[in-house]
Amino acid sequence: MNDLSNLPADFVWGAATAAYQIEGAADEDGRAPSIWDTFSHTPGKVAGGDTGDVACDHYHRWPEDLELMRALGIDSYRFSVAWPRVIPQGSGAVNAAGLAFYDRLVDALLEAGITPNATLYHWDLPQAQQDLGGWPERETAERYAEYAAVVGQALGDRVKDWATLNEPLCSAWIGHLEGTMAPGWTDLTAAVRASYHLHVGHGLAVKALRAAHSDLRIGIVNNLSPCEPATDRDADVAAARRADGHTNRWWLDPIHGRGYPQDMVELYGVDLPIKDGDLESIAAPLDWLGLNYYFRNVITDDPTGPAPYAKSVYLPGVRRTAMDWEVNADGLEQLLVRLSEEYGARRIFVTENGSAYHDTVGPDGQVDDPERSAYLEEHLAACARAVRRGVPLAGYYAWSLLDNFEWAYGYDKRFGLVHVDYATQKRTIKGSGRRYADIIAAHRRRVRRAA
Repeated sequence: MNDLSNLPADFVWGAATAAYQIEGAADEDGRAPSIWDTFSHTPGKVAGGDTGDVACDHYHRWPEDLELMRALGIDSYRFSVAWPRVIPQGSGAVNAAGLAFYDRLVDALLEAGITPNATLYHWDLPQAQQDLGGWPERETAERYAEYAAVVGQALGDRVKDWATLNEPLCSAWIGHLEGTMAPGWTDLTAAVRASYHLHVGHGLAVKALRAAHSDLRIGIVNNLSPCEPATDRDADVAAARRADGHTNRWWLDPIHGRGYPQDMVELYGVDLPIKDGDLESIAAPLDWLGLNYYFRNVITDDPTGPAPYAKSVYLPGVRRTAMDWEVNADGLEQLLVRLSEEYGARRIFVTENGSAYHDTVGPDGQVDDPERSAYLEEHLAACARAVRRGVPLAGYYAWSLLDNFEWAYGYDKRFGLVHVDYATQKRTIKGSGRRYADIIAAHRRRVRRAA
């Protein structure tokens, strides 16, 4: 086992999920459709024609899932609140039944000694708000702030850890530029405007949350990737710089008060709809940063492709997951150090990290997944190396607690520490889940011995 002995005594061990991926109950208790309901019900958009209508049925089975968390021994559970469950039309009437679901969940987590960590937005924009223009329009950011105020006021007396947005890159670039996530657009202007209004919404949500309860710990979660040139050709080096701007700097610079990177503003050629006070609001002080890490990008120049005119290439002979993503734990260490040294982050969480493999239930009813266990160990070792280099890493959330609806990949890709048989909803803790539990228990023993 890799050396994890220098992880802090108060290191937070967690697991993460997202509402649309696990909750199901898509039309129950007043919930209205989100853009992901619309997208997944559009033929050809999701592998296998899968939808999140039922997913893991967590809406009804959450007590069972809470027991799984207890079995793993996690300190904290990172979940997202579904905007269309709380304010079904995006604005206006609050759905009391929707809020009550999260009330019950939060109370039960606290009773079990598990700290709730809530994400306000994990991609499930109410379809009614999309019909008014969605994230390319400023109104969506304003409605989002109203939603943040409602949820913050309702849960902030008990939930102290909050993320405004999860992976806004995916919402903007993949949803509006590449078109393979909801709402499925391929429009650079709309994508850039969406990216900007997501940031505006973030800033407004920070203000709304702090107004609701002054003692909240607020952050934002970005998915980042090292972008390395495939060769030393000038064209590839320049392409890697563009890819870094598109993947990393566009999302980090504004929230750290640096504004938007000028090279990318010029590359996109889209005027940002900046209003007085926006950039200051976007850079509102945060209590922590969340890093979602899955892979690095090896980049080559692609002058005829879409912005940023760079594409990822596969290196031969490297391990890959079932997502065809390269296994590269060093990239996690690299990003953690960058957030600390280049951006001055004072408190960081790895808010998602995990791997998909082709899991099967064996004749003994168990799920043996040694590749995922190895992935977990290697990436936790990268976390420990980052801590030794002075990174203020406060915790790690494995993705994911459960196998779930994996967006455009449907149910084919399994990331869970817990296997879900979607036909029966039977849960089975995988070998990797047991390994994670052992790692957590070993850390706690070290802490007790050192006390």
